[in-house]
Amino acid sequence: MSRPCQTYVGTVEMLGVLLSAGGWLCSLCTTMMPFWLTLSTDLLPTESLEVGLWKTCVIQDLGLQECRPYNSLLGLPPDIKLARILMCTALGFGLMGSVLAVLGLNLINSCCRKVDDRSFKKVLKTAGGTLSLAAGILVLIPVSYIAHLTVVRFFDESVPDVVPRWEFGDSLFCGWTAAVLHLVAGMLLLISSLYLQEQNRNLPVHIPLFPVSQTQRSVRISTEYI
Repeated sequence: MSRPCQTYVGTVEMLGVLLSAGGWLCSLCTTMMPFWLTLSTDLLPTESLEVGLWKTCVIQDLGLQECRPYNSLLGLPPDIKLARILMCTALGFGLMGSVLAVLGLNLINSCCRKVDDRSFKKVLKTAGGTLSLAAGILVLIPVSYIAHLTVVRFFDESVPDVVPRWEFGDSLFCGWTAAVLHLVAGMLLLISSLYLQEQNRNLPVHIPLFPVSQTQRSVRISTEYI
């Protein structure tokens, strides 16, 4: 592989690893922050109610914050249960994808130029890219689903106008950012793996040469005369 090609593949895969790590951090913040939905009323303009996957919080304008975890797991709404499962699964997939992508970098053990070593790195990067794509999809599903329910409930005409409406919290936007980072990282890792596969096909195959002894030569000559 020429030096410009090495630079191109190294840049793409390094960018994929960085985006994958950034997506995992955003996914972790999305899972832990209690800001999935927010509610503020005209009766208490100095306070806002925040809802997350693990607890609800009351935040005042002065910076005071009081949070309470959910009392019962079985009593949670179905959308919160679904979001918990998918977000925890996405965190696992994203972490494994980032680790495999780092192990598949060409910068690690770059002195080894064996075809088997490159093929193994290609498998690691392909697995890391696939897990990153899966993590992005898993993050996108609960965030978009809860956002859809919020929009439907906000424009529900059967609810009186005086009733407060839930709105998007900061965690939803952080979740969309995490999903985009995971998806882009997965595509970059898969692109670098495919490019490396094309380069491996063009590598010359080394055929070992074994010395032929005098006895083997004699046997070969006598066989030809026969």
